[in-house]
This record gives sequence, structure tokens and C-alpha cells, in this order.
Amino acid sequence: MNSHLMFNSHIGQVKRVETIEDNPACPFCSRERLEEILDEDGSIILVKNKYPVLEKTFQTVLIETDICDSELSEYPKEHLYKVMNFGFRNWFAMIESGRFASVLFFKNHGLYSGGTIRHPHMQIVGLEEYDYHRTVSPDQFLGEVIAEKGSVQFNLSSKPRVGFFEFNIVTTDISQIETFSDYLQTAAHFILNHYNKNCTSYNIFFYEWENTVAAKLMPRFVTSPLYVGYAIPQVSNRIGETAEKVRSIYF
Repeated sequence: MNSHLMFNSHIGQVKRVETIEDNPACPFCSRERLEEILDEDGSIILVKNKYPVLEKTFQTVLIETDICDSELSEYPKEHLYKVMNFGFRNWFAMIESGRFASVLFFKNHGLYSGGTIRHPHMQIVGLEEYDYHRTVSPDQFLGEVIAEKGSVQFNLSSKPRVGFFEFNIVTTDISQIETFSDYLQTAAHFILNHYNKNCTSYNIFFYEWENTVAAKLMPRFVTSPLYVGYAIPQVSNRIGETAEKVRSIYF
């Protein structure tokens, strides 16, 4: 089993030139310009990634809305639930196809998230030879409980994967997707509005193992050198205080 994914820098260079230098207009705003549409539900569209920079993968982009300057934390509930149902349906379909060693589902928002396009979108990526589960452990999704409803728990990680503050939404019953989505939106809204005045970026990563589905939301800044150089995550001594702040604002 491979330990790294191969990034095709030649395709990456073409993407940079075509989307940033030659044609800076948003590629997701014009439906008529979209190629290889795989699924759609109104303004929500799944397309094959035009620039598949990762080798031995199947890369798709989930365009969340036709409103370019919108953001997940601002969606009306009806649209939020449609986006999440659409995303989970296509993610699970790729998992169940049996074509891949594992399937990634994630979202980038903001300058420090690793994203290149502002328009709200997620990505679903099938990995032919890499199994991400090898680097994931259940204790990374345990923490200070912020809220809980039915089988869905919203917590602040006590053993973060990368470091400091990571918000988890965990469930063993994905039929409770509305509660799951509500907590997801709350975490995104808190990160952008109440976490730190300088925080404008976050990632959402989705995971599945056994009978569990989880999302991890990470506020993004410059990554700690301890993690970059030594893969040592740090955990803040203010987890309880921050969890209480979220509860006081939203619950």
C-alpha cells in the first residue's frame, strides 16, 4: 500500500495558468462552461474535476450553490440539508462501488485552507491505492461535549489530529443528517465569527469507519512547525472554556 499520493505538477501548472492567469473569472459560476456533470439537484452540481492533479484517483467537485459569495455557515436550512444529503449520497456511492481503497470527502474555505477557488464547493476523491483509514483513530473524535441530540454528538477534540482546536460531529445513525448538518453549520459559523478575529479559513474533513460517520472542522492558520517537522499535535488548555463559549452562543 502506497504511503504517498503522486501530485501531477504539470497539470497543476496548467490549472494555475488557465484559472488564475488566463481566465480569472470563477469557473463554477457559468453552468454552460461546466464539463462532465455527474449528478445535479437544482443549483447543487457534481462534476468531474477538470484538473485531476492526483494520480491514481478519481477526482470530483461538488458545487454547493450558484451564489458565488455565499458560504456554508450562511445557508438557509433547506439548502444546507440538500447539500449535505447530496454530498453523502455521492460519497457513499463511490465507497460502495468497490473501485477504491478509500474515498475522501472534504471542503476547503479560505486562503489558508488549501483551496484555490472562492466559490463554495467540496471535493469527493476516490483513491485507488491509498487507504486513509490507516492514519485515523477513533480517539481523534473524542472530546469536550458541546451538544448532543439522538446519536449525534458535537464536541471539541481532546486529541486533535493536527493541533489546538478541532470540532467534531460524530454519529452512528446518518439518518439524523439534519442534526449532523446543524452542528456542522454551527461549527463553521463559530470559526468564522467568534473563534478568532483573524480566522477566515477552515477545512471540513469527513470520515467513515465501521458504523460511524464523522466530520472534523479545523480552523486554519499557518501550520505549527512542530506538526510540519515532527508530526507532533498540540492541544490547547482552553478546550473547556471554548466549548462553553460555543454553548453560550448557540445552545
